[in-house]
Amino acid sequence: MSDDHASHAMSCYGSRINRTPNLDRIADEGMRFDNCFCTNGICTPSRAAILTGTYNHINQVTTLATHMDNRLMTYPKLLQESGYQTALFGKWHLGTGPEHEPTGFDDWRVLPGQGLYHSPVMIDSAGQKVHVGYVTDLITDMSLQWLKDRDKSKPFCMMVHHKAPHREWQPDAKHATMYENEEILEPETFNDTYENRSAAAGAARMRMEDLQWKDLKADVPSGLSAAEEKSWRYQRYIKDYLRVIASVDDGVGKLLDHLEEEGIVDNTMVIYTSDQGFFLGDHGWFDKRFMYEESLRMPFVLRFPSEVKAGTTCDDMILNVDFASLFLDMAGISIPDEFQGHSFRPLLHGERPADWRTSMYYRYWMHGDGSHNVFAHYGVRTRDHKLIYFYNDGCGQAGSGAETHPPEWELFDLKSDPYEMCSIHGQRDVAATQTQLTDELHRLQAQVDDERYHLDT
Repeated sequence: MSDDHASHAMSCYGSRINRTPNLDRIADEGMRFDNCFCTNGICTPSRAAILTGTYNHINQVTTLATHMDNRLMTYPKLLQESGYQTALFGKWHLGTGPEHEPTGFDDWRVLPGQGLYHSPVMIDSAGQKVHVGYVTDLITDMSLQWLKDRDKSKPFCMMVHHKAPHREWQPDAKHATMYENEEILEPETFNDTYENRSAAAGAARMRMEDLQWKDLKADVPSGLSAAEEKSWRYQRYIKDYLRVIASVDDGVGKLLDHLEEEGIVDNTMVIYTSDQGFFLGDHGWFDKRFMYEESLRMPFVLRFPSEVKAGTTCDDMILNVDFASLFLDMAGISIPDEFQGHSFRPLLHGERPADWRTSMYYRYWMHGDGSHNVFAHYGVRTRDHKLIYFYNDGCGQAGSGAETHPPEWELFDLKSDPYEMCSIHGQRDVAATQTQLTDELHRLQAQVDDERYHLDT
């Protein structure tokens, strides 16, 4: 798993700006999921949802300023109890210290917080030390060594969690000049003016002008027009973003090669995903958080030759809260009643259960934080529509701002407006659809045991 890797920066998802040959191997030799979504588009909460199979109001990890109680039940604990060797290398970002450090792992070595790209401090059960080298390569090498040293008579689950491509996008020397003589294509919505939507879109501080020197690593050239400076900033940002992904792709290739050398490809399930999506200049933004498609959508490719036909795709909805249930199902372990996600193993065979979801629930809690200023919201997405309620209140959540704003709704027709440029909420000709979506939102909130903020219906 990587951090902030948008699916539209993977060539198996049709990227127009980069190539990811080793990640593509997983998709080409397995299945690509085209509608995988996160339930809260920010690092720490999404990771907690993946581990616990629960929504963030249940696991209490709602914002970046909250940490996971390591007494919670997680799928690695259940795998470990059932005889699996378990390991974790890389990013944890769920807190440090006795109450928050990783549990359920035979071996682990993680970055404190976000960690560094170059010669990072890493923590394990014995303490912490500096590891000299580039963080993506270090995580890959630790993972490879563990694979070689493990007890090969036992099943295993290894989590390889890369820091990249998280901000501030510091490439390794071997990729430092990639794309140097290229002009990366700007997205169609790059010059979005945020009209016809709620105030939240215009208030967010995630525009190219909000990129700092630490992101750009250079002074803005003098004499540029506003439009030229915006494009210059984009090129500086996006090239480094793609360069750090190249290191991740290289590392994935090494791990795939090792599985082949060991002769365990057929009975080893390999998954690549990210904790959420990311804006790659879409709507003129970097970062994530919003329920808009580029942030909501997660890459998810899976290879398991003994069970999954090569080169297949699935367009049914899966969520980050489903991952834990799938992993336990694949291991033949009973799924705890408290897990809110569902195993999607039938989808791996091209079989869609009659009661499989046709809608999903999302909630972003970290209202108006001091850096990105994205307003708190929740919503429902179906195949063709998305309804978002910006309730614009921190509700006392850790890391949220105290300022509130008048609530607003947005409604998008994803077929006619896939880039979500014009909200149609309140228009007379969509009144029936709006009512249906509002009812579905309330149904999902009741289903996952979340409380709705608004009083109107």
